[in-house]
Amino acid sequence: MSKAFTRETDQDDEDLALAPLPAGGKNYITPVGYERLRAELLDLIDNERPKVVEIVHWAASNGDRSENGDYLYGKKRLREIDRRIRFLTQRLEIAEISDPSIHHGSDQVFFGATVTYVDDRGEERTVTILGIDEANSALGQISWISPAARALLKSRVGDEVNLVTPQGMQVLEVLKVEYPAPDAREDLTR
Repeated sequence: MSKAFTRETDQDDEDLALAPLPAGGKNYITPVGYERLRAELLDLIDNERPKVVEIVHWAASNGDRSENGDYLYGKKRLREIDRRIRFLTQRLEIAEISDPSIHHGSDQVFFGATVTYVDDRGEERTVTILGIDEANSALGQISWISPAARALLKSRVGDEVNLVTPQGMQVLEVLKVEYPAPDAREDLTR
């Protein structure tokens, strides 16, 4: 069947299904992560979407839409933007902001901690435990619901924790736990 005769629906939202949370879990996010997602949402609404709408309007006024690349691409891009806006809106509505700086100076691992550990092969690694919407593994950030974070949470410097991996059980020793310093402006208001 020709693509021209297929109907596109909003059922494409399945592609953007919300990452699963543990039963009864919350969608924790740092204040920085929340602001980053909020800024992206506002940019899409205030800047990106109006630009694309203008391009689509211009392309539609050129006549035949069936072979108009600007129109077809613009409509596709508009759907992508609208999908991302819905996703961000849903995520921000269920987000629970947790400021990791309240644990500054603590040696126990909580949400927002930057943890340095060594595994049983002697490899040292540093990870930051963040929310599922803000973690970026390329930057050494892991989601708080990941197996490694789950193993590390509530441990202290010097503790050994067990991490179940596809290759078997690994023992991780916590070497260092750090949190961001509280904002100096907040100290002035206390």
